[in-house]
Amino acid sequence: FLIMSNPVDLKTQKYDRQLRLWATTGQQALEEANICLLNATPTGCEILKNLVLPGVGLVTIVDEQKVTKQDIHNNFFLDPDSTGQSKAKSAAELLQELNEDASVVHIERNPSDLIHNSPEFFDPFSVIVTVNMVHDDMLKLSTICNESNKILIAVKNKGLVGVFSIQSPEHTVIETHPDNATDLRLATPFQHLVDYVDTFNLDELDQTDHGQVPFVIVLLKYVDAWKKEDNSIQIPLSYQQKKELEKRIAAGKRTPDEENFDEAISNAWRLCSNDHISDEVRHIFEEPSCQSAHSDSPHFWILARAVRDFVENEGGGHLPLSGKLPDMKSDTLNYIGLQNVYREKALCDLEAVKKRVRGFLEGSEVSIPDETIEIFCKNASNVRVIQYRPLTENHVLAEKLVNWVKTDENICYLLGYYGADKFRSKYGHLPVSQVDFNPFKEEVQAYIESLGVSSADTQEVMSSEATDKAILNFIRFGDMETPNLAALVGGLAAQEAIKLITHQYIPINNTCVFNGITSTSSVFEI
Repeated sequence: FLIMSNPVDLKTQKYDRQLRLWATTGQQALEEANICLLNATPTGCEILKNLVLPGVGLVTIVDEQKVTKQDIHNNFFLDPDSTGQSKAKSAAELLQELNEDASVVHIERNPSDLIHNSPEFFDPFSVIVTVNMVHDDMLKLSTICNESNKILIAVKNKGLVGVFSIQSPEHTVIETHPDNATDLRLATPFQHLVDYVDTFNLDELDQTDHGQVPFVIVLLKYVDAWKKEDNSIQIPLSYQQKKELEKRIAAGKRTPDEENFDEAISNAWRLCSNDHISDEVRHIFEEPSCQSAHSDSPHFWILARAVRDFVENEGGGHLPLSGKLPDMKSDTLNYIGLQNVYREKALCDLEAVKKRVRGFLEGSEVSIPDETIEIFCKNASNVRVIQYRPLTENHVLAEKLVNWVKTDENICYLLGYYGADKFRSKYGHLPVSQVDFNPFKEEVQAYIESLGVSSADTQEVMSSEATDKAILNFIRFGDMETPNLAALVGGLAAQEAIKLITHQYIPINNTCVFNGITSTSSVFEI
């Protein structure tokens, strides 16, 4: 007879692949997001494409312009029949076709007018995206978003180089999804693990069982033998010591193909890499928001304080154990036995943290779901906090600029965008022809000098080939966005928007430059 499994709902089927990336909590955050795009340029529409497809809740396109023939050539989301019609309306209609779960609406208004005369317009939105906005308008919008705690993503894309910067309220990330998040506590094994390891006697096992012992057991057995032989309490940490340990483990193999011993050798590095608390997490523990956390604090800081107190008390200097085991060569019985040891320790640590959280919240109406506490404990070693600055304060520091120019030419393209803003403010248009080359270069130099860079260093920057390339990128392409760069930069910006909305994965801090000439990207914290 057939055993019918529970049917998967259509929504889960539709979003199956992305649910594996950010789970239902991330998907819910996306569906609750309210996005505003200012300027329906090719890049702006590509950004929305990458937000509408995964199911962002509501999108509003603001643009007062009409569709031109040039727009048809550059923008995939405008068709020839829309020439002369509202650009915002035409783009919204085609973007809506991508996903019926999303709602895409349009407003035919001048973004600059809304920014300066109707700042309350932006109140409903959680994320505001701008593309190629005039610098003065961007500064005003930055202030509006900063005062109302909104995420702002400012994108500029011309020719073969695109730039985007992020402004956000304090951004906390619990689920950072690191490549290697396994904490096996090999350097300082907890008592239950020590007791479990002691139940194994490798010398007494037959050939089959000897090859089925998990590498964690094998490794700890040889470390224990090392300590006894050297009459030491220290684990082998130096390069020579680890090499010697690996030789001893290799010598213990009964057959050349014992995979569990090979795994023990290849995982010897874990002895000194996973037990410590990272500088990023220690910095979080030292933050005033953590040290003075109370029942009215954001959940992240209450949990951070509870975990910090756990580390200083029950944890004995260690974070809560995640309890996660990697795949390894082992029979089912041994793997489940080891898994239970780690799971029981993780549950014990979790209960201790829960108790501390309940203590913080005692007498208040605030509650934090057990699931949230569990997620924090599982990811405690990789949580992050990013303090973004308003775009009004984004200026390249002089000492950083000199070093960046020497190591990464993409900074010159960012300087080109800053210089273009100054050029536009002075001449009323962007540099779009060869006659603008020298005046444009003068504005780039003026910007660098305004940072306090010395004359010698300024001349070094201005004489670099990369600076001329950055200036020519504007001159050659004028006010045009190329479709290929629009798609690529749009994808990059949308990816960062999803990270910010879902509070999963680590977003950039705070400016990204993509260079289509060399196919490279750089992130600068300015």
